[in-house]
Amino acid sequence: MTIFDLAPPSDEQRRNITAGLAADERRVLLEHGTEAAFCGVFLDNHKDGVYTCRFCGLPLFRSSAKFDSGTGWPSFFQPYDEAHIRSIRDTSYGMIRVEEVCARCGSHLGHIFPDGPPPTGNRHCLNSVSLGFVEDGDALPDVLGRGAPEGTADSAR
Repeated sequence: MTIFDLAPPSDEQRRNITAGLAADERRVLLEHGTEAAFCGVFLDNHKDGVYTCRFCGLPLFRSSAKFDSGTGWPSFFQPYDEAHIRSIRDTSYGMIRVEEVCARCGSHLGHIFPDGPPPTGNRHCLNSVSLGFVEDGDALPDVLGRGAPEGTADSAR
């Protein structure tokens, strides 16, 4: 069980956050789009910290779970907390895949594939535009004004 509040944003919070998103962020986060491969800002990020939901700030993945999948998108083998991710069956484009969304706000993150490294064997293939990043030692975002229970990215280990 997570220590983070997973209640969704209020309608007013959702409107305010959406108003501050760039067009590409809206397309990916809210319309389940995909950014172009090998273009995302976090693809080659090797800093220590925590990747968060770009929309609501919920911690999603630790940098220690990131790996180079060669696919062109940031990939992780394990979420920050399983409760922070929700999986949805995706049958778009004639494929059967598992879509990943933020468990708190429902924003589209990417897809999960069963071809990742140990220990999980999963590849969480994410859009950089769906993510924020907090370096170790910096405060976790509190986009919804609820208080970040663990304080900083490095204390969130």
